[in-house]
Amino acid sequence: MSLYQQTYQQSVENPETFWAEQARRLPWFKFPSTILSYDDQQHARWFDDGELNICYAAIDYHVEQGRGDQPAILWDSPVTQTKQAITYQALRDRVAQFAGGLARLGVTKGDRVVIYMPMVPEALIAMYACARLGAVHSVVFGGFAPHELAVRIEDAEPKVVIAASCGIEVDKVLPYKPIVDQAISLSSFKPDACVVFQREAHRAELHEGDHDWQTLVADAPFADCVPVKATDPLYVLYTSGTTGKPKGVMRDTGGYAVALAYSMEAIYALNPGDVMFTASDVGWVVGHSYIVYAPLLRGCTTIVYEGKPVKTPDAGGFWRLIDEYKVKSFFTAPTAFRAIKKEDPDAKLLANYDISSLEHLYVAGERLDPPTFHWLDDLLDVPVIDHWWQTETGWPIAANLPGIESAPTKAGSATFPVPGFNVQILDRDGEQTDPMQQGSVVIKQPLPPGCLTGIWRDPQRFHSAYMAAYPGYYLTGDGGYFDEEGYLFIMGRTDDVINVAGHRLSTGEMEEIVGAHPAVAECAVIGIHDELKGQLPIGLVITKDGFDGDEATLEAELISRVREHIGPIACFKQVLVVNRLPKTRSGKILRKLLRNIADGKSFGIPSTIDDPTSLEDVHAAMCERSVGASGQAKSLDV
Repeated sequence: MSLYQQTYQQSVENPETFWAEQARRLPWFKFPSTILSYDDQQHARWFDDGELNICYAAIDYHVEQGRGDQPAILWDSPVTQTKQAITYQALRDRVAQFAGGLARLGVTKGDRVVIYMPMVPEALIAMYACARLGAVHSVVFGGFAPHELAVRIEDAEPKVVIAASCGIEVDKVLPYKPIVDQAISLSSFKPDACVVFQREAHRAELHEGDHDWQTLVADAPFADCVPVKATDPLYVLYTSGTTGKPKGVMRDTGGYAVALAYSMEAIYALNPGDVMFTASDVGWVVGHSYIVYAPLLRGCTTIVYEGKPVKTPDAGGFWRLIDEYKVKSFFTAPTAFRAIKKEDPDAKLLANYDISSLEHLYVAGERLDPPTFHWLDDLLDVPVIDHWWQTETGWPIAANLPGIESAPTKAGSATFPVPGFNVQILDRDGEQTDPMQQGSVVIKQPLPPGCLTGIWRDPQRFHSAYMAAYPGYYLTGDGGYFDEEGYLFIMGRTDDVINVAGHRLSTGEMEEIVGAHPAVAECAVIGIHDELKGQLPIGLVITKDGFDGDEATLEAELISRVREHIGPIACFKQVLVVNRLPKTRSGKILRKLLRNIADGKSFGIPSTIDDPTSLEDVHAAMCERSVGASGQAKSLDV
């Protein structure tokens, strides 16, 4: 057996022994005597009687261990042309003092606090201050519309809302306080107070019940770390639900801390003092796990980047950061690299920087399409690691694991299941599939530490959404397969499999073929309703900057490619060139929404959408070519 196989086998056959060993690496106030237990619905609970505080484990403990002068946070903000380094000692003091300010406002253990902030250090300070007090934070992506923020306030019932006065984009300043005020007015639940961090680009007008951040902390006492049970919630993070009502994914404290600390060593191969750059946002699970908590639990330095992959100022921004801060591990979404590839197809800007410090590149958030993988693999002299996980799991389900044993990479594969995740592929009857046979990707109970422990205020929804379809298994909602060597291939959401005249076909496979064309920067393939064949695939493509070819010729070439690789059975006969594709702010293409538009079905615009006007681009292209039922519509109300 390889070292990976030994480790994985131990984790699934003796999970209590395996995770007890990992738990001993953290500074507990009370080490748990019960490692694994189950609730009434047989959902796993980890370290039930243990006590700790994740703020202590991530910050105070490192100060006590002599790392106080090491940078904990490196803030780099090209939109404000500002940089700041915050040591572990300074971070401990700022967090403790802000926690003291929150305590003066009445925040205590178990209370909820909603945080509505851009990518500034104060966002992390606010999150850690809540954790220090044992309060439950719920971070909402800065810039979300008032209605969506109101829904989250109403569900979380926070005692305090913490907001910045504004967010700063490449070409605009977005005032946050009017959004917060409107959201509170829309919500039937009213917080006791609102704390505002004033930014010079736009200072907010404060009203009754509002508190200026600096004034609040000016004479606030330092708050101590409050011991909490390992099973107490650390945060609630809202993710889109199929019903339109967002799901409040609830994360525990102890299991999450143990899982993240383990992942930093096993997956990201980082040691104390190393620098990790995760290009995401604290509003997403990636930001929670690998900007805020995991790097500091490991004693690393984390980069907080208030910028974009492109246009801040150019497509070389990521390379500059790696060079300047000697980044060892870099993590971002495939969509970020597709944006870079679109603007700088030959990566000429990379020549301006020395990225020799970089040892591993990680991508997640959506499937890493093979064309983007090959572009990166050819460009960089480091392993390109596609790893797969979800908001619900909180950390990777499958990955290449250089911290244990590196494996050869395969384009389109997330490599192997991470220790702790007993991943299986089941058919419709709940039977395990053979290698190379696609099915529903599930995880056998018990889920490892770090995964969601429920849906906030809706335990039944947790069970029905994730556990009911295959009793004893967690339903990921993704389809995929294992190959003969045990490599896991995730082919996209199970509803991205289309049925063409009785043949089940993967739109992910078609996207691989379309995306490999040298003129295509990004693409999506969706199945639309057809009276004769049930569904037909249609391609939506964005061309690379500088493309000056004929769109009809490009369409013919793409159709020919799909026909050659899959065959005429795919019935791939139409491609639309569009300027933009509708995505979430984390970069996922909203394929279900595209299908509903094409089929003329009613739909709600999800709160996670980055640019609602992108729907109009796609709809106009569909109307022009008379695609599906949308071709009969004259307008689209977004």
